Amino acid sequence: MPESAYKIIELVGTSSSSWEDAAKNAVEKAGSSLHDLRIAEVTTLDMTINDGAVKSYRARVKVSFRLED
Repeated sequence: MPESAYKIIELVGTSSSSWEDAAKNAVEKAGSSLHDLRIAEVTTLDMTINDGAVKSYRARVKVSFRLED
């Protein structure tokens, strides 16, 4: 296996329906501009609340991608 290096960034995805969709949205959005995504790790889940009701779900995700040579 050739030597390589990876960068890790942190993203926050949102969804009005679930934490799973929030995490998926973060990864898919990153994938539209970053190449060779490798691993995604969900680190934090939270919600925004308005008038006592859940307004949106948020997932903080660390994503790694390979740096180009």
